[in-house]
Amino acid sequence: MIIKLPIPFKGSKGEEKLYALFDTGSTYSCIREDLCKKLGITDSLPEPMYFGTASENQYLKVENGMRLNFEINDVNLSDEFMVVPRLSEEAIIGVTTMQKWRIKLDFEHDTVIVDPKVAKLILKDLK
Repeated sequence: MIIKLPIPFKGSKGEEKLYALFDTGSTYSCIREDLCKKLGITDSLPEPMYFGTASENQYLKVENGMRLNFEINDVNLSDEFMVVPRLSEEAIIGVTTMQKWRIKLDFEHDTVIVDPKVAKLILKDLK
């Protein structure tokens, strides 16, 4: 199941509003390679990763990733995005990111729900 919404992304170099596909069938979050240059610096992965596609025996080779902040319903979040050459979408929010931030998809209303309490940093007195 998928939902597609415009959301702001922020990297070390800049900010862009991108249409992000929230995809429960995608393990990782991804961003199209040509959009990375506007947002920030990519990092080489320790080794290439290969992602299966809908076509039999077709794989995408991914060699870079980048950390991006993004905002959903006025809640600031952050995660690593795989940099995918020729990705058909501007960005994909995958299930790993959705689980990490407890993002819920409301398919009946085509909305994304984020509990603001999940994104709060809790500091403890370590004395």
